[in-house]
Amino acid sequence: MTHVASVYARALYDLAKEEGLCDAMLGQLETLKDAFLDNPDFVKLLSTPNLTKEERCRIVDDCFAGMAQLYVLNFIKLLTEKGYIRHFADCCRAFHELYNDDKGIMPVNVVSAVPLTPAQSDRLAAKLAGITGKTIELSCVVDPACIGGLRLDYDGKRVDDTVRHRLDAVHSLLKNTVL
Repeated sequence: MTHVASVYARALYDLAKEEGLCDAMLGQLETLKDAFLDNPDFVKLLSTPNLTKEERCRIVDDCFAGMAQLYVLNFIKLLTEKGYIRHFADCCRAFHELYNDDKGIMPVNVVSAVPLTPAQSDRLAAKLAGITGKTIELSCVVDPACIGGLRLDYDGKRVDDTVRHRLDAVHSLLKNTVL
């Protein structure tokens, strides 16, 4: 994440918290981030030096006025004016991290060979919540290459208890064994 994204996201989050708009802004930012990622030409348009700052801000107003919360709209215009609109997705990620930290939410990516049932997901989230003391937000991905078991990625850590990982460890041990 860039320094620009961290600074701007912190400023927006502090404002959102002060105004009691964290949940609303988070939803709008996530929606806009996805829209910008799906339409990279729009971001290029807002970055083009062929248009004046006023013209680029007018484009933002024309596209989002009345649909986006005023602070979010002004945030996009500020990034556009400063030439930082290409950092918008990073700003959204930083805002989401600040939100999660503030609300005690820990996102956990779970990789398994087969889809987890809702009951399994609930038990895993409850177990992790008991260990961490945080609310767990699971994101499940199916990867048949795991063969079995689970891999958890959270808080910059990886816990890999998949069959693939165990087989790789045995392979490495046998490969490095001198007879």
